[in-house]
Amino acid sequence: MPRPMQKKPYRIRVTPWSAVRLVTHGDACARAAALHDKRFLAREAPALPLKGCTLASACNCMYKHYVDRRTGPRRDEETTGRRIVKAPVERRSARGRRGSD
Repeated sequence: MPRPMQKKPYRIRVTPWSAVRLVTHGDACARAAALHDKRFLAREAPALPLKGCTLASACNCMYKHYVDRRTGPRRDEETTGRRIVKAPVERRSARGRRGSD
């Protein structure tokens, strides 16, 4: 008799730079509102509900996970998809040190 399929638990890809951002749903305390747009390394994120939360019994805060703490593209190449290669600049302005130069 075949075994019933077991559902695998949802796993988040964890890297040394895995990050989280606080997401609020509905009412949020002042501390959660202040941390709303800040990304934390996943291992350094504060526990929920936050310390000093005035809505701890009805807290609707949760973390959104990211692979990296950085936000947005860091280089033009990542934005446009095109790599720009600049021509090298000639730095030699005088003759060489040898008499035959």
